[in-house]
Amino acid sequence: MRVIKIKNKIKKFNKVLSIEGDKSLSIRWALIASQSEYKSKSINLLLSQDVINTLKCLRKLGVKIKIRKNFCEINGVGLNGFKYKKNLILDAGNSGTLGRLILGLLTHSNKTIKLKGDQSLSKRDFLRIIKPLKKFGAEFKSNFGKLPITIKGTSDPHPIVFNETRGSAQVKSSVMLAALNTNGETIIKSKKSRNHSELLFKHLKLPIKVLKKRDYDLIKIKGKKKIPALNYKIPSDISSCAFFIVLTILSKNSKLIIRNVNINPSRVGILYILSMMGAKIQKINLRNYKGEKIADLIIKSTNRIKPINCPSKLNSSAIDEFLLIFLVAAKAKGISYFKNLSELNEKESPRLKWGSKILNKMGVKNVLTDKSIKIYGNPNLEIKNKIVIKNFLKDHRVFMTSTIAALIFGGNWSIANKDAINTSFPTFLKKIKYLGGKIH
Repeated sequence: MRVIKIKNKIKKFNKVLSIEGDKSLSIRWALIASQSEYKSKSINLLLSQDVINTLKCLRKLGVKIKIRKNFCEINGVGLNGFKYKKNLILDAGNSGTLGRLILGLLTHSNKTIKLKGDQSLSKRDFLRIIKPLKKFGAEFKSNFGKLPITIKGTSDPHPIVFNETRGSAQVKSSVMLAALNTNGETIIKSKKSRNHSELLFKHLKLPIKVLKKRDYDLIKIKGKKKIPALNYKIPSDISSCAFFIVLTILSKNSKLIIRNVNINPSRVGILYILSMMGAKIQKINLRNYKGEKIADLIIKSTNRIKPINCPSKLNSSAIDEFLLIFLVAAKAKGISYFKNLSELNEKESPRLKWGSKILNKMGVKNVLTDKSIKIYGNPNLEIKNKIVIKNFLKDHRVFMTSTIAALIFGGNWSIANKDAINTSFPTFLKKIKYLGGKIH
């Protein structure tokens, strides 16, 4: 287990950054491209472990793939074109997106397939996706809804009506992928969540209708439509950019420009929240790319951070960034309150608990419940003591958040499991060093 040590705060910087492709879009691109009968190409594909595991699973299912640096080419096999070998085992590694979405494509498998994951993913809930996929006709065996799971598909998957109540884009997207291979119309009543899958379906002119209501979306999909090639230049991941946004906001006299960022409204809750807390973030060069909103971001240091009673309606659009938002709240002049965040504990690690744990180690008073946290900010927070971060189930966001905290607040930090970043952001530490951060 490789450990990094940070003993010095980062000095002021004025830089321009480019960040690798969006992980959610990289995985979705690969899965959807596999279902086309044509050749699809992507540029700026994120070559993180989660995406590499996606490509490995598709290769095991008979899909031909070529990779050159950040360029990838997939020869699709068409709907129901996967080749199913006996005793096939697919490994989703650490990726909940891969694990849940690929099950949607396996509802028509003619052999039993085993899906497994690493220690962290094996603790996460898959019952939420097993239940709707059973309605299509697939058969499952699992460890009380946890990995490993075996799935046996059906030769005649039929459309379903499904009420998605958690705001899980993974569950919604898996059902959407399963619906592609049915005769008839699948209807999903879905709590608001990120909408990359819907936008990709619309771009490909697949038969999808989305009716936006106040508290939910009504999605209707007709299956058995051939999928055209999906050539895609994948924009930068707002979840990866968020680490550098927060680092800039809380550092002194610093400025950062990040190019070509995906600012999909269902993903940018962090920008709304930080703006409410007094952050200075400007969007320039706004444009639309195949349904996604793209922009360059200009971020500047902020001298005064305001506390926030965070609106729950922003939770789903910032769910991966709350650990970082908690760091900003630690610097606020006043008490910040975040509620209805039980879903955070369903991630790679129990992140709500880890958010509290990191704040405790930093000396920041907080009150934690099973679904909320109250943070008592300190604008003059300076850390002098030694802090050790370990045993976080290889959660990449715990590692990266701890790194950002060390560079902002000082202290003598020892952060375990450097390789955790390979899951989502392999070049994270290189970019930290480019900005002037000293890491040993």
